[in-house]
Amino acid sequence: MSILENSTVDFVLYRNQSSKRKLDDYGPILDENDDDEDYAADFPVRTKKDEELNAVNSVVSDSCAPPSTAVSARVSDARSSSDACSSAHSESTRYNSRLQFFVKMMSKTVVMHACPQDSVRSIHERIERITGIPIMEQCLIYRGKQLQWEKTLSECAIQNDANLQMVGRMRSTLHPQAWVVVDEMVSLLWRLCRGEAVPNALNCIKGLLTSYLTIVLKVENENEYTSYFNIFLSANAPGVLFMLYVSPCEGNKELADGSVRHFLNSCKTSLDNKFYGHCARLVLEFCKVLRRVGCNDPLYVLSRSTLASLLESTSVSYCSVNAKGSVLLQDISPFVRELADRLMRDLDLSKDWFTSVGPLISDMKDFTALLIPLRKGIKELQNLKGKGCVKEDQKLREEISRASEEAGNLHLIFIQLLSKMGECLRSMEECLAKKLPGEGDFVYAGWSHYLSILKELYQITKLYDGAEESFWRVLVQRRRMVCLLIIRFAKRTDDHHWILENKAVTDFESRRHLAMMLFPEVKEEYEELHEMLIDRSQLLVESFNYIGHAQPESLRVGLFMEFKNEEATGPGVLREWFFLVCQEIFNPQNALFVACPKDRRRFFPNPASKVHPLHLQYFRFSGRVIALALMHRVQVGIVFDRVFFMQLAGKCITLEDIQDADPYLYSSCKQILEMDADSIDSDALGLTFVREVEELGHRKVIELCPGGESLVVNSRNREKYVKLLIKNRFETSVFEQVLHFAKGFADILADSTLQRFFFASLELKDLDWMLHGSEKTISVEDWKAHTDYSGYKENDHQISWFWEIVDKLSAEQRKVLLFFWTSVKHLPVEGFRGLASRLYIYKSREPEVRLPSSHTCFYRLCFPAYSSKAVMRDRLGVITQEHIGCSFGTW
Repeated sequence: MSILENSTVDFVLYRNQSSKRKLDDYGPILDENDDDEDYAADFPVRTKKDEELNAVNSVVSDSCAPPSTAVSARVSDARSSSDACSSAHSESTRYNSRLQFFVKMMSKTVVMHACPQDSVRSIHERIERITGIPIMEQCLIYRGKQLQWEKTLSECAIQNDANLQMVGRMRSTLHPQAWVVVDEMVSLLWRLCRGEAVPNALNCIKGLLTSYLTIVLKVENENEYTSYFNIFLSANAPGVLFMLYVSPCEGNKELADGSVRHFLNSCKTSLDNKFYGHCARLVLEFCKVLRRVGCNDPLYVLSRSTLASLLESTSVSYCSVNAKGSVLLQDISPFVRELADRLMRDLDLSKDWFTSVGPLISDMKDFTALLIPLRKGIKELQNLKGKGCVKEDQKLREEISRASEEAGNLHLIFIQLLSKMGECLRSMEECLAKKLPGEGDFVYAGWSHYLSILKELYQITKLYDGAEESFWRVLVQRRRMVCLLIIRFAKRTDDHHWILENKAVTDFESRRHLAMMLFPEVKEEYEELHEMLIDRSQLLVESFNYIGHAQPESLRVGLFMEFKNEEATGPGVLREWFFLVCQEIFNPQNALFVACPKDRRRFFPNPASKVHPLHLQYFRFSGRVIALALMHRVQVGIVFDRVFFMQLAGKCITLEDIQDADPYLYSSCKQILEMDADSIDSDALGLTFVREVEELGHRKVIELCPGGESLVVNSRNREKYVKLLIKNRFETSVFEQVLHFAKGFADILADSTLQRFFFASLELKDLDWMLHGSEKTISVEDWKAHTDYSGYKENDHQISWFWEIVDKLSAEQRKVLLFFWTSVKHLPVEGFRGLASRLYIYKSREPEVRLPSSHTCFYRLCFPAYSSKAVMRDRLGVITQEHIGCSFGTW
């Protein structure tokens, strides 16, 4: 019966001293004849394999773990009675016929000699004399099995140089089951290192590794995690696996490679993330020893990546003062330095455009992951310094000094990488300056990780004084290149908050690109879209029913729109619906929004919207519609006033912000602030902290603060009065309306928590261009340059007449014609270049009495071969009338 199955006794396994010939690393190896005062005596038997093992052992001396807690055992001079069986032979014959084997204990490994016919019990008796441990409390384990007392060494298959494990009832030693598994694995690895053939070795090693991790998974007490993981290190499992990896024996490298890969994969997939911090210590040991093979070794690269992944996903302390037995700054820093050097080397290659080579994605991923704990550790260090307790503790000063050195190394990496990135951005600019006309802003694959490196540099700037200023200075100098990187390489899955910390390094197109990535991608499959069938005569009400009552996730995939009793469907009809429904939503007669007196295109919420019982639901509906229009990239011809934009961005409204929304209030407040102090203190204005409003035909007095009706405005409190007045007029009075609009807008975003960030990432002018489009008069030359023909040729009479007629149209007529043609009345800010595709003029076979028709989905205008310019002008004159052109199209 296995000792581990005996539930009546607490057994403890003495640690495996497999690398027994390394005295300095593993403690003394005792011959049974030696006294503990002189434990380093030579052994009577040494083989060639022993010497080879010593040579391999020396390769990993730095990685060997110190011995765990020892159980003291004195070695006596007593001789075993079994020695008498060979007394008749010569000394050499006696040693040749006897076995040498090793009994492993926690602090010492005892070398013993015996005849194959000696009983196991006799060995126990000798151990009792050597250690003082009663024979009844001993067990010997060989190859995972308990040796039975009545059997001989020969019957137990004890071989020369065998490793026996001494087990005793020592309650101070923990986790015997884990020790058994790890010891068995290490013993197996040593046998392989010595060149022994072990059947199905890889599966055996994998099984033992899995068993060890399974034991760890069963641990419920978090305080015991460290001791369980220490067993793996104390047995030097990483070092022995490394020895197998560099072993000259055929097949051993593949065995080690498969075993380590299995362990690394199991750490990430089998263990819960609460174990990651402890498991990272084991992986760190693999990294340290495998690094000696070379930084390009595949197994080393995998170990480093696993370490980075584990550290990225855990939450522990990395400062050496606070983190006992954890991965520390000094452990992480060498890998960050190594990866930074690789990145700088590859950045140099990326500057040569013809190579199309840049940093590897694996290096970038590991660099990013390892920087997270390194930055965290440095931040902990800075916090410790700020507590002012360093002077009183010498050890603390020494620890902080070591950690400070690593912080200085990261600062040096920042300076070097920032300089290299400045060179790369300049090289990009030079490359684009050499492009041929018409090539546009092409990019090379080697530039694809520039943005990610800049992001990591930005994170580092938070740790060092003056670093942020240096960082932004480099980016502002190469603003055009930064914008190009954003447009070409920014991804939806990335965090782009850092870029918008300084909008001076971006332009409209790059900010729009970042903002639009907050929306989900519109699906192209019609069966997945949210379908709407709407009666034009009930446009607002039915649109509210379809959009306002829908589940947000059904709207995020996109919309499919159809008007009742009309054949037209597709994107063109959807663009028309967006334009028409927004005209209704922002129509002042519907009391939801009011237009600015100075700019009738600009709107903000109407404080009196409560006259409609469903006004708050309609505001949420309005927020959804505007977000959907942006998601579908449709210009709807309206813009927000600054006070509304500021509220949506979560910013305070100032006096200058209300200039367009309420010019009268603006000028009154300016007058109050600029008045002579004596005049306002004389109560010449007769003002108190109240605001009078008219609500449903009745005048109402609202106090701006408690007791405001009796609080007179004077030179000392007038600034407060103006702030409270503006807040009540533009924030408090429409708080619920803005809140519901914002909720509706957030319903459409891929992440609803980013609603404020969406607006904060833009300038008001950016949103104007995204919602309204270009304010310039439509250019006929630009129109012609983006139009192709089918059935006609560019020099046909009908085409020449068409453009001559269009050139003579008014600005509004051109908009109507464009809307009839494309369902786009307001061009993007880029002009026709910003449309989804080029425009087309098709020759129809209809008689010339027919009016032109359009296929708005495909930007297609069709008209017959009119016989004269006058006939064409007459037909175009019909469709360019506002009431016709806005609802005339085939599909």
